[in-house]
Amino acid sequence: MLLKAALATALALAAGAAHAETDLKIFLSSQHRPEVWRKALDQYEAKNPGTKVTIETGGNTSELQAQYLNTVMSAKDSSLDVMILDIIRPAQYAAAGWTADFAGKDMSAYLPTYAEANTVSGKVVALPAFADAMFLYYRKDLLDKYKIAPPKTWDELVKAAETITKGENDPELQGLSFQGKAIEGAVCTFLLPYWSQGKTLVSNGKLSFDKEAAVKSLALWKGFVDKGIAKKNIAEVATDDTRKEFQAGKVLFAVNWSYAWNHFQGAESSVGGKVGVARLPAMPNGEQASCLGGWEFGVSAYSTHQDDARKLVEYLSSPDVSRFMAVNAGLLPTYGATYSDPEVLKAAPWFAEAKAVVETARPRPVTPRYNEVSEVIRTTVNSVLAGATTPEDGAAQMENRLRRILR
Repeated sequence: MLLKAALATALALAAGAAHAETDLKIFLSSQHRPEVWRKALDQYEAKNPGTKVTIETGGNTSELQAQYLNTVMSAKDSSLDVMILDIIRPAQYAAAGWTADFAGKDMSAYLPTYAEANTVSGKVVALPAFADAMFLYYRKDLLDKYKIAPPKTWDELVKAAETITKGENDPELQGLSFQGKAIEGAVCTFLLPYWSQGKTLVSNGKLSFDKEAAVKSLALWKGFVDKGIAKKNIAEVATDDTRKEFQAGKVLFAVNWSYAWNHFQGAESSVGGKVGVARLPAMPNGEQASCLGGWEFGVSAYSTHQDDARKLVEYLSSPDVSRFMAVNAGLLPTYGATYSDPEVLKAAPWFAEAKAVVETARPRPVTPRYNEVSEVIRTTVNSVLAGATTPEDGAAQMENRLRRILR
């Protein structure tokens, strides 16, 4: 009897060990449809019975997410295995030693710009979660009413805004809404017309600042305020403020990210079925430029389950999951072929236009000191829009501060 009991106990322990679960925790933004990611994770758990994945959500903005993750990583906390990162973070986190590499990973299947964004000093430090870019959203119904084509230059946008707002005679209708608050979106606000002039900000880690182009960029945005195209308190407007204003039918043109599209088509929207999307306009004699966004999955260097975490990230970054999230969550794919998938286009017809924007969007400066670079740009933009600084002084201050950071 004792022998039988001992044997039964040993078999039970062996069976328990064979089926012991690996518990992984993944951090996702609360704005990035965690309920749909949960469905993808459920499928992963079904295929990998020994693994259980828990979602931790937080942070409605890139800044809030970074604050939280910086605290977790600085503490070398091993409880978090996988984290979603804004596209501006992989180089920064890799330099800090906070992410584990994906040795030998072939990135050729992804859109080239995402392969580049996740490769630092020849090492793949994160894998793409989904794509994003800044778009020009416009009231298609109103442009059609006045027989005006979507603007390809900022001058055309001004003319269209003046014509339509005058014709509509609605004091609540703004011509243009964009991010003027001192947040990450204001970095793109500056860069859109700056890039359009054929200029770069950082080249091979060194500052390549063009002061004249910077003045023109800052003056363009301040000019929208002075002309009444944008509202006077645009310096207080954040990303989701722009989304809400456009969704309420109070804006003709809006500069925003892809997440806004689903909101515009929702039951609470005043503009459902009336929205068009296009590339951002260009400066005179310039090229249309958009700001690249997107989110990446990184494996924590402090995870005690790094191999399992890498396997999970490989799955979440796969073509099948990219397609699943495009269809079910409206998240832009990081694979070019997925944009022409019939099921994807049926679920999100606007992806046909979105691909050209994503493919030609430009990444913000890739540098481990990006946080400092971002702070200089966004606070300068905000100061100019608030009327506290002139475009000329703002450009001079920006150049001096950036030179101290990127020598």
